[in-house]
Amino acid sequence: MKHALRLFLCGDVMTGRGIDQALSHPGEPVLYEPYVHDAREYVRLAERANGPIPRPVDDAYVWGDALRELDQAATGARVINLETSITSSENHWSGKTIQYRMHPLNIGCLTTARIDCCCLANNHVLDWGYDGLEETLQVLDRAGLAHAGAGRNAAEAALPAVLDRSPEGRVLVFSFGSTTSGIPPVWGATRDRPGVNLLQNLSAATASGIASRIRDFRRPGDVTIASIHWGENWGYDIADEQHRFAHLLIEGSVDVVHGHSSHHVKTVEVYRDRLVLYGCGDFVNDYEGIGGYEGYRSDLSLIYLVTLDPQEGRLLKVQLVPLQIRRFRLNRATAQDATWLCHLLNRLGTSPGTRVQMEDDGTMSLVWR
Repeated sequence: MKHALRLFLCGDVMTGRGIDQALSHPGEPVLYEPYVHDAREYVRLAERANGPIPRPVDDAYVWGDALRELDQAATGARVINLETSITSSENHWSGKTIQYRMHPLNIGCLTTARIDCCCLANNHVLDWGYDGLEETLQVLDRAGLAHAGAGRNAAEAALPAVLDRSPEGRVLVFSFGSTTSGIPPVWGATRDRPGVNLLQNLSAATASGIASRIRDFRRPGDVTIASIHWGENWGYDIADEQHRFAHLLIEGSVDVVHGHSSHHVKTVEVYRDRLVLYGCGDFVNDYEGIGGYEGYRSDLSLIYLVTLDPQEGRLLKVQLVPLQIRRFRLNRATAQDATWLCHLLNRLGTSPGTRVQMEDDGTMSLVWR
């Protein structure tokens, strides 16, 4: 067997808006939101909630304790959903009520975390129009950051990111977006229009088409990730069509289903020795001080460390590292908060014979049979 491959997966990484204003190269703060018209207000909200943020913060600041955890884990690939555009464009998408952007000069915020792949098929990459998308792609390319899920046409948007991780092999990351996450249908890329890799639906036919496309790229020993932005922001229920779609993808040769969009963690499943993450929750954001859904504890995040047999794609181990977002920084969660997350995941119900257990070091492990 080849060396085991360990992946870092997480939920939404939103380094724009308020976080952009706290970094060394803030862009123009103007917003076209219904209630907030200056991105610096999100910094003030966070400071009123949890105390001062030492502006400007350096590129590593928002990652906080997560960087040490990732370095200790010796991850072979780090994959995120990048929930923002990277642009100085002033052409916001008309009618879009929330707009995220990070200034291109703040790209060090991503490179300092040694991110390998940014998934872009989400409901914010086009917040600042087609110009904003084009600049996002250019900035990522110049920084050497692989990306998938958006492009200058449908063919480009559908291409996987190919991460060569010798001797373990290649990791293929396919990024998809669903309108159930709030992606405007018009954002779907076409033959002659830029956009995101938008799923038409979550049907068996769509899953079959994805499986066929994966076979076109996959070589023996490759690990495949289907990263999907789907579902509503709040709520623990998993739609039946999501269950079916995830299972069909695995039956069609996907090794990991990496789901995101929810602002809080959702259930974890092991199906045919493959991992399904239905909703990874937020990982980096500027939402502190915004009230309304406190019971979901969206301030609590998880590092998902996923170890696979690269020859077969079979799941070997899952370690979950609990963190808390506070003052725009990821901090190790308290024992009380970690236990709350563990109980939550078990209460939500993983697959039969699967449970989450606390470890002595404050992390959690997924146990399955």
